[in-house]
Amino acid sequence: MRTITRAAVPADQIDTLAAFAQRAAGPELQELLESVVRCLRDGDEIVAYDPQGTLTPNQAAKHLEMSRTHLYKLLDDDVIPSYRVGRDRRIRMRDIVRFESQRQNDRRQLAERFANQDQTRNSAIDELAELI
Repeated sequence: MRTITRAAVPADQIDTLAAFAQRAAGPELQELLESVVRCLRDGDEIVAYDPQGTLTPNQAAKHLEMSRTHLYKLLDDDVIPSYRVGRDRRIRMRDIVRFESQRQNDRRQLAERFANQDQTRNSAIDELAELI
């Protein structure tokens, strides 16, 4: 993995990249470059990784910000695929990214359900009131 931080890119180069994105890039590349520019200006890190790259369980747990014990439970349950190299396990980076994406999606759906819970309850109360 390679991380690019705001400090590593001078402001004039960020401006040059933004100008290039506006005039010379096709729509898909323009969207990508604008996202990079936005991240750099906001001070966010940009991380590039090799999807075929692998992590040890320790590295994966640190990346996912969870305990090794919890990670091993996910590996044992095949929630995150892994393979063995001798006695050790390896996890492909693409599987870590897929897991993170699914976890974010699940959290978003749960938040939406909780947000809509009051609306559903109020609708049910209104329906019951009409029946009475």
